Amino acid sequence: MGHEPNAHERGADDDLPASDAEWRSELSEEEYRILREAGTEPPFSGEYVDHKEDGSYVCAGCGAELFDSETKFESGCGWPSFYDVDDGRVETRTDTSHGMRRTEVLCGNCGGHLGHVFEDGPEPTEKRYCINSVALEFDEE
Repeated sequence: MGHEPNAHERGADDDLPASDAEWRSELSEEEYRILREAGTEPPFSGEYVDHKEDGSYVCAGCGAELFDSETKFESGCGWPSFYDVDDGRVETRTDTSHGMRRTEVLCGNCGGHLGHVFEDGPEPTEKRYCINSVALEFDEE
């Protein structure tokens, strides 16, 4: 049996899984729960909460570039936080789950759930993209 490339190795330009079954076989159980079922990892548990390397954060589901490390900041919320993203890399939609009204952040390429964005971030955007580490992989510069 040959090596199945993960999302990072596959890259964002290749075909995405077409069915739920394909996503389930492509992702780990936790990646599937977060990216495809809009789950959330426990605060302060993720690999990238305190990560400080230079590079880019990409979608764990499809490999699409999402956030530059230059926009990452310490928010104290328990999840990796970014104050900016280039146009088209993410999409947003209203999330009314759990009795709250929030803005969900999705990968602009595969539609995977990444986290939420809040209007309490630093200048110049005043945005805080609060993202699950499980939804990310990291590319060093």
